[in-house]
Amino acid sequence: MINRVVLVGRLTKDPELRYTPNGIAVARFTLAVNRTFSSQSGEREADFINCVVWRKQAENTANFLKKGSLAGVEGRIQTGSYEGQDGKRVYTTEVVADSVQFLEPRNASGGGERGQQAAPYGNAPQSNYNNNSNQYGSNQPSNQQNYTRMDDDPFASSGPIEVSDDDLPF
Repeated sequence: MINRVVLVGRLTKDPELRYTPNGIAVARFTLAVNRTFSSQSGEREADFINCVVWRKQAENTANFLKKGSLAGVEGRIQTGSYEGQDGKRVYTTEVVADSVQFLEPRNASGGGERGQQAAPYGNAPQSNYNNNSNQYGSNQPSNQQNYTRMDDDPFASSGPIEVSDDDLPF
């Protein structure tokens, strides 16, 4: 049996972070995912998919995503039911996320109150590394300032790349 879901969409509101009585973090959010086709009137429709994520991923999601953030979710579909206040059975369907990817910098969708940026790939905040100065203090080797930033294009300012046959792995 296979139960895998991969979604890319935007959050419809800020994630709701709560903790179980045992102290385990759980975040719930709704992802708006565009359909690949248009309606008869020419409008693009979207599905609004409820998602839940647990533990550290839940805390990261609540800290770095907000309404309008673009996110990728990988997980599984889970169904359930409960008895509503009117006594009728209510059926639920949600995606239990194994992974939530932050697909754009935090400031790209309006910024946030914490002043941090989410990494465009993954779940860690971006480093404020400045490659023009040595931020590590005088006791660190000064050659650290020569590292190339991950978002810099290493081929942008160079001419033709010289490669000899000895450099090729085949």
